[in-house]
Amino acid sequence: MCIPRRDSMSVKVGNLIIGGNQPISVQSMTKTDTRDVPATVYQIKQLEDAGCSIVRVAVPDISAAKCLGQIRSQINIPLVADIHFDYRLAIEAIHQGVDKLRLNPGNIKDTEKVSLICYEAKKFNIPIRIGVNSGSVDRKRFHEITPQALVDSAMEHIRLLEECDFTDIIVSLKASNIPLTIESYKLMSGMVTYPFHIGITEAGPIRTGSIRSGVGIGILLSMGLGDTVRVSLTADPVEEVYTAYEILQSLNLRRHGVQLVSCPTCGRTEVDLQKIVYSLEDKLRIIKKPLCVAVMGCVVNGPGEASEADIGVACGKGVGLLFKKGMPLYKVPQERIVDVLMEEIEKM
Repeated sequence: MCIPRRDSMSVKVGNLIIGGNQPISVQSMTKTDTRDVPATVYQIKQLEDAGCSIVRVAVPDISAAKCLGQIRSQINIPLVADIHFDYRLAIEAIHQGVDKLRLNPGNIKDTEKVSLICYEAKKFNIPIRIGVNSGSVDRKRFHEITPQALVDSAMEHIRLLEECDFTDIIVSLKASNIPLTIESYKLMSGMVTYPFHIGITEAGPIRTGSIRSGVGIGILLSMGLGDTVRVSLTADPVEEVYTAYEILQSLNLRRHGVQLVSCPTCGRTEVDLQKIVYSLEDKLRIIKKPLCVAVMGCVVNGPGEASEADIGVACGKGVGLLFKKGMPLYKVPQERIVDVLMEEIEKM
């Protein structure tokens, strides 16, 4: 089943196109001090290896802004400068060669300053994401955070950019409250055709944050909303990338790396399936080819249940029966299941 996506305009970010029915891209953000160039580049390289297609870095001051050129020259994916409060940081980031800006309309509102940013961004073909979140809504103007308040805040800043004849815009309306986020994007979807950057902000630590992100992002994607995704976790940013791809794969929106299918186990299971699955999950992260791998605990959940998997194993008493596309291959002892599966996968 193919989920119909909202029509959106295309925005070029470095060598990547966001929107316009292009594949939904996966983003992350570094957690290093941007002024520490080697550490930041190292983390971005890890994100690249995990499949991240665009990365954002914090730019808290001019020292950080002046490091952006060094960082950009050493990485292979588009670089986004996250700018707050000071318009001069945005201009310096543009001159350093970043591929995109993220501006927070809650703290850069002055028309003249926005105009200066737009002039430089347009000259260098740098798009701007208007990144609204629940903390950037003007509380003097809006007494409570509602979908309308988030959308109005975004539209106010969109108009500032459009008045400067600037339309290379991407929009995000993120909150930690999932229903609020969903309703905000729904409301905004009928008002503009700019691409949507989606996510649940401040989602939390890896376990609960992945669940909350999966629910919120999954609902938005199932409604056809979303052109680029960022999962926000209090964890290694590589985990954000893996989680984002799992969400996309679960809705058949992207294929990236291995999709591991495993049964929950029950009283019929006669092998240590959890140990097998956890070991496999760790090893499979290095595989970039889209594959479905199934690990089943007994003959009930065997090749028939996992017939669509590219390769898998159905376990019995201390053994596993390997199969491809539902067709049995051969048996291996329990202690060899992970190694043999990996050997077969590497052949594929």
